[in-house]
Amino acid sequence: MVIPVPEAERNITHYESLYPGEFKMPKQLIHIQPFSLDTEQPDYDLDSEDETFVNKLKKKMEITALQFEEMIDRLEKGSGQQLVSLQEAKLLLKEDDELIKEVFDYWSRKRKTCKGGSLIPNVKQEKRDGSSTSDPYVAFRRRTEKMQTRKNRKNDEASYEKMLKLRRDLSRAVTILEMIKRREKSKRELLHLTLEIVEKR
Repeated sequence: MVIPVPEAERNITHYESLYPGEFKMPKQLIHIQPFSLDTEQPDYDLDSEDETFVNKLKKKMEITALQFEEMIDRLEKGSGQQLVSLQEAKLLLKEDDELIKEVFDYWSRKRKTCKGGSLIPNVKQEKRDGSSTSDPYVAFRRRTEKMQTRKNRKNDEASYEKMLKLRRDLSRAVTILEMIKRREKSKRELLHLTLEIVEKR
């Protein structure tokens, strides 16, 4: 199993067009855009192959990159395992028939050559029936072993009683030591008094 990673390139001819060197710090770094269904962005993202196709298509008819992404997004979401037909695509899309045909033919060719089945990448998840799979790309697997839960209340009560008994025993030991200290002090005072009586006699 090998995870596909795109190779890094050094000499890119169109680097300056992608990352222009003229950068100016904006006045505001955080921009809040109001939520609206009209401005919702499509899930499909343009790649380099799509960009080449759109640039060729611009010479014949009017189309933008965002418009192309929205068209592919609708075609993808309208299709399951079975691809939509051209007549169904005309119902899904609101553009001209000629533009729809061009984009539909391009999309159907790209979809057939795609190994994943869908042009919009989505996170693979484990099957709901709980059957295990060896696919390394499956995310959010269920735990195979049970987690160790907290001990029941009965054990907590037994521990609490043991702590109370230990505290009671320690309190008794402190009381006995204080009584022994008092006894030894009384013995010393008695010894001093006996010595004084002997000396006076």
